[in-house]
Amino acid sequence: MAKVKTTFFCQNCGTQFPKWAGKCTSCNEWNTLVEEIVQKEEKRNWKQSTPKKNTNTPLAVSEIEIDKEIRLHTQNNELNNVLGGGLVPGSVILLGGEPGIGKSTLLLQIALEMQHRVLYVSGEESQSQIKMRAERLQNNNSNCLILTETKTQNIFKNIEATNPDVLVIDSIQTLYTDYIDASPGTVSQIKETTAELIKFAKETATPVLVIGHINKEGSIAGPKILEHMVDVVLQFEGDRNHTYRILRSQKNRFGSTAELGIYEMLGTGLREVSNPSEILISEKDADLSGTAVAATLEGMRPLMIEVQALVSSAVYGTPQRSATGYNLKRLNMILAVLEKRAGFRLGAKDVFLNITGGIHVADPAIDLAVISAILSSNEDDAIPQNYTFAAEIGLAGEIRPVNKIDQRISEAEKLGFEKIFISKFNKFKKDNRAIEIVCVSKIEEIYALLF
Repeated sequence: MAKVKTTFFCQNCGTQFPKWAGKCTSCNEWNTLVEEIVQKEEKRNWKQSTPKKNTNTPLAVSEIEIDKEIRLHTQNNELNNVLGGGLVPGSVILLGGEPGIGKSTLLLQIALEMQHRVLYVSGEESQSQIKMRAERLQNNNSNCLILTETKTQNIFKNIEATNPDVLVIDSIQTLYTDYIDASPGTVSQIKETTAELIKFAKETATPVLVIGHINKEGSIAGPKILEHMVDVVLQFEGDRNHTYRILRSQKNRFGSTAELGIYEMLGTGLREVSNPSEILISEKDADLSGTAVAATLEGMRPLMIEVQALVSSAVYGTPQRSATGYNLKRLNMILAVLEKRAGFRLGAKDVFLNITGGIHVADPAIDLAVISAILSSNEDDAIPQNYTFAAEIGLAGEIRPVNKIDQRISEAEKLGFEKIFISKFNKFKKDNRAIEIVCVSKIEEIYALLF
């Protein structure tokens, strides 16, 4: 009888070791090495067919022909925008998110809405459970086939029988293959099953959408190589106590990673939010101090977000600095500029900053709105609700220009804002606009105009 071959895998990064050690030398994590059985067998193709003729030959760049990219539209505009226009044939998309955030609901809803034949493979729920979810979504698409299976060999047999246009896997941690003698969810099983799905996707030009669990640190569970193997990595974010969800692209071989999609979780499924400003600007009856609206961009999408600031006297001696949805180091830099360049004494005061809507903004164009909100709270004087800001702050206290200012102005004008404050060094189209454009160059000027 042949000796069973075992090896040790790090459950955090996936590095392979010949023997056990207390610490992984690759990711420096302790007690993450687990012994797994590895059986080397001759791997067959994902289906029994004659191998394709090898046509890969070296070509000069000038000789390479570019095929027109044809994408499958998902009938979901938010997902199409995040992916860069739709599903690319042969692509493998990994969707991660916290438990209960709505990953399965999102992909089932997309599968039911598509006009193409979709095979939805679930290793976590029964067909009756998925049927009840589909009834809540109020969609009974006959093109969507439901399969409950975890063995990849059986999945590929059903694929040959049904010939789907799109494959959905829920989730990769539940799949296993006969070629690896290890438990489902282990590093070796995840790597092998993902490799089989990628091979199937590339050979048949079938898009594959895969759900992946995340660990307590917020990254995709399993080896880090999983994210390198797939073509697109999507992150589904949000707070389960709130109704809004954000879909971000962390990796995209076929488009930009700066786009985001916004959904609202309802009893009947996920509603696409075509106008994100409706959730990022809070409704209030009266003008309140410490709030300012910034004109920002996420990819090519202009957004109007509300910045809230609270400035109060430090009670415990050491002033506190807290930021939600904004870089805390940049907040400290802005407070230092206000102290040194503009003469505002904020060193002995607590400063709290919040970006509404639960999103994180890295666009420097919201600096002017952050400063305006801080000064408004410090002076206890409200900024009119129909004012908005789009400019960056430099270390010398100057107000610097930002890119794509015309899109920001147009979005503010479309949403009914009456005045926008920008840098006087910005170049923009001086057409007849309904919104008043105010150009400033220093913090003292914005303070004089507002207060």
